[in-house]
Amino acid sequence: MFARFRPDTFILLMIGCIALASLLPAQGSFARHFGTATNIAIALLFFLHGARLSRATVLAGMTHWRLHLLVFSSTFVLFPIIGLAIGLLVPTVLPAALYAGVLFLCVLPSTVQSSIAFTALAGGNVPAAVCSASASNIIGMFLTPLLVGLLFTKTGGGGVSLSAIEGIMLQLLAPFIVGQIMQPWLAGWLGRHKWLTTAVDRGSILMVIYLAFSKAMVAGLWQQLPVQSLVVLLLIAAFLLSSVLAITILASRFFGFSRQDEITVAFCGSHKSLASGIPMANVIFAGQDIGAIVLPLMLYHQMQLMVCAWMARRYAERTAAEALVPRPQGAE
Repeated sequence: MFARFRPDTFILLMIGCIALASLLPAQGSFARHFGTATNIAIALLFFLHGARLSRATVLAGMTHWRLHLLVFSSTFVLFPIIGLAIGLLVPTVLPAALYAGVLFLCVLPSTVQSSIAFTALAGGNVPAAVCSASASNIIGMFLTPLLVGLLFTKTGGGGVSLSAIEGIMLQLLAPFIVGQIMQPWLAGWLGRHKWLTTAVDRGSILMVIYLAFSKAMVAGLWQQLPVQSLVVLLLIAAFLLSSVLAITILASRFFGFSRQDEITVAFCGSHKSLASGIPMANVIFAGQDIGAIVLPLMLYHQMQLMVCAWMARRYAERTAAEALVPRPQGAE
């Protein structure tokens, strides 16, 4: 009777990571070593996905231009439009300094590791997610500063670091390509040990959550503004996330995408990258106090992880339930 209302184990693990980061945040050398371990876990995740996926599946993901166009439109068009509309709340409800952070959030690229991990967990189109999320980050390195220049009345200037692009290539695309090369030898073994990919998927998400909340605790961002402003930011983050998720899901169904493609569009099109956002903020707003700039991003990032983890489990449960329903004879 009570099993229906029992929290999902993965959700409980994420809450545990948040509690651990609040009590024992990663700091100093431990934070650096744990960050290195997180990067290794993410690289391993991409290697396993590359080793599991057939060449035909990967090519299909790369050429799914309608899906990629919808994801890019959500990331770099829909979000900025909503962000400009939120400007109507300034200054009566939302201080101008915090609104700059909201607008900066809206022009950032999609996150990579969590959007792909959630796509895999939900049973979505992983090859398309890899292509969309990776391309979003690479393009965002150039497009985000341009959008900041267009939408902000004052910008911090600065260029784009090529090392960030190199980091994406080395940490994400390179392991995936190596996995693809080894796919003929590893695909069968990984198919018999699916728990390994699942463990890396979930483990990398938990590690990202712990690091993100640790950074927030160490920086003391939660103590820098009154409770009223924090509540307003939480409501704005919830509005942004729910609006974009609803629009991307409805658009996917309108264009006749499969459920696997819908999952990919929803997760890749609604996520915003904390890993790319903070370094970009340091470059674009060089010499300024970026605490208020990155705070909306940090709040949104935590919220997207919690909500999309729940959504991924729901998608996976629905797919598993439908798989148990017998098909009529002759149905494909």
